[in-house]
Formats: sequence, structure tokens, C-alpha cells
Amino acid sequence: MDQENDQPVALEPVAMSALSVARRLMECGARADIVHQGSSLVAKGLGARHVDIRSGYASLCITVASGGETVTRMCEVGRIGVNHRMDHAVRSLARRVGKDLLTPDAIERELAGLDRSVPSHPLWLCALAAGIACASFGRLFGIDWVSFLPVAAAGALGQTTRHVLAARGTNPFVAAAIVAALASGLCGIASRHLGSATVNAAMIAAVLFLVPGVPALNAQSDIMEGHPTLGSARTVSVIMMLMFIATGVLVARTVLGVPA
Repeated sequence: MDQENDQPVALEPVAMSALSVARRLMECGARADIVHQGSSLVAKGLGARHVDIRSGYASLCITVASGGETVTRMCEVGRIGVNHRMDHAVRSLARRVGKDLLTPDAIERELAGLDRSVPSHPLWLCALAAGIACASFGRLFGIDWVSFLPVAAAGALGQTTRHVLAARGTNPFVAAAIVAALASGLCGIASRHLGSATVNAAMIAAVLFLVPGVPALNAQSDIMEGHPTLGSARTVSVIMMLMFIATGVLVARTVLGVPA
């Protein structure tokens, strides 16, 4: 085994394949440890003896070494979201590299194929689930039954708008403010028209689907697991998102004249 590992390895494709896996994991919303583990599995499975990776919020850098040679490469990270199905599919691919003797070209082909093969829920179902979840949490926060349907409808419409804006490449923070103002405003109008006594709480409940829960947990985990730079960047992103959500709700309240 040691003799096989000492054979010369073309490190350029090894580094690029490992970076491709790391980038996919980052964009799916994985923690830093998961990103590092996935890229290390790929690099070592392809023959690298040593792997170092630096994970940033907007870029990744990897260094692989074997047989006295070292290669360092970087790549840009795209928009970071939350996609657990894709996350697990990429991690499964990374675990297979050493066992199935996949080549760098085969890894790239499989990564490209995951976009077509990994299933996703239809938009209408995601929107419906988001609306019902917002209304259910609203009940926990004390909204009355009169505002339940307005919250659910506004949340569903807001989630649909969020998907549309994301598909068009809208800045995520600006999109959050727009969606928050739309969902909160529509919920406020409908709840007031139906005679709800909890219009204020209903307007807040209608935007709960925008709260970045997974990024907030990842930020805490990254800091605790020894990745303070990425964790801090994610924390700032979470704070910015909450600020824009609050701005959207405030605009809706101001327009409707709803007291805080």
C-alpha cells in the first residue's frame, strides 16, 4: 500500500476535484468540518498524501501534496443556501471515491449529474409548508384563529416570491427586505379586514420562514469547532439578514399604521 501511495500522482486534477466537492458542500450550507472532511476524502482517495483546506465564506483554498510535490488551488463559492438532499448526495460521492476508484473526470461528471438526479420538492409544496409553519408558530406566539389563514397565505406567497427573486439572482438581503414587506403587509391588511385582535403578532409570524436558522446554527458550530473566521462571517451574514427582515416588517407597519 505504501509503495502504491508513493507513485507519482497528477495533483492538479486531484486539487480541482476536491475543490469542486468542497464548493458544492459549502453552497448546500454544510458546516466547515463537513466541507473539510468531504474534500479530504476526495483528495486522499485520488492519491494525495497530505491535504490542507482553508474555508472562507466567499472562497475556498486547498493544498494537496504527494511524492514531494505540492499544488495549491482556490475557487469562488457561489450563493450559499440550504439543500440537505444535495449535501448528503455530495458526501456520499466523497465517501465512494476511495472505494470505487473514481477518477477526477468521473467525479466531475457525477457532480454535474447530481443537479439532474437529486430530487426536489415542487415550489407549491414548499410554499404551502412554509405558510402553514408560519401560522402554526404564530399560534404558539399568541395570534388568534382569525389571523391564522392570513398568516398562512402571506407566508406561502412570500416563500413563492423568495424563490422567484433567488432565481433571478437578486441580492439575498434585498430580497429578504422585499419579501418581508410584502408578506407582512398583506398579512396585516387581511388580518385587520377580518377583525383580528393580534394584527401586530400576525405580521411578525408571516415572515418567520425568512429567519436563517440553519446558518445561525452553522455559525455557532464553526466557531466552537475551531473555524472562527468562517463562523464569524456567517454570524455577520445572519445579523444582516435579520436586520433586512426587520426593515421590511417596519416598512409594512409604517405603511399600514400598525403600532409596534
